[in-house]
Amino acid sequence: MPAYSAVVFDFFGTLTRSVRRGPQHAEIARALGCDPDVVFGVLDRTFRTRARGVFGSAEATLRWVTEQAGGRPRRAQLRAAMPARIDAVRADTRLREDAVSALTELKRRGLATALVSDCTHELPAFLPSLPVAGLLDARVFSVELGVCKPDPRIYLAACEQLGVHPAECLYVGDGGSHELTGAEAVGMTAVRLAAPDLSDHLVFDQDTAFTGATITTLTEVLALVDRVPELV
Repeated sequence: MPAYSAVVFDFFGTLTRSVRRGPQHAEIARALGCDPDVVFGVLDRTFRTRARGVFGSAEATLRWVTEQAGGRPRRAQLRAAMPARIDAVRADTRLREDAVSALTELKRRGLATALVSDCTHELPAFLPSLPVAGLLDARVFSVELGVCKPDPRIYLAACEQLGVHPAECLYVGDGGSHELTGAEAVGMTAVRLAAPDLSDHLVFDQDTAFTGATITTLTEVLALVDRVPELV
């Protein structure tokens, strides 16, 4: 019998390499009449609030961020900035070299796969264009659900979409948002991805309390799901 029925993945820093803000973000801030450093400070302080969709639509959220940074954007400026914002976050996103192959092998083994991400409006907009999109059976975005990790509801939403129990799931993440201890709390088995490139990853609320297993590549997930549990 396989060890698990499903594997649930984090996105940023897990299916992707480390994330850093590229130069496009500063260009967007200046186009909206703001100091980029001030905007970045607002973005950092309010990530979890924005990732819960508290400020409404993507445009309403960008307006709020801009105003907090001292800008007074016109509607036309915001509309022009919206696709630029999606492109900027997409440009920050580089899939791991083994992301597609690992997901493909999991599917070949008959396991279900899911994505659970603390994210703002941009990820749901560009994920369908990525080569991993067709390899994910379920996608749960905090900005759409209204809760962030480690809230149990975000993990259980993935289980509901997949039709599995938490105990049947392996959860893989880099450890942001206390995601690993959160996954364990609902009954999943969690494993930390500690890839070398994550030393300078843009991460919020690192899960320092997690003491479970660690891997350094996504390919190592295959060995974990192939392991046959001991009989008791």
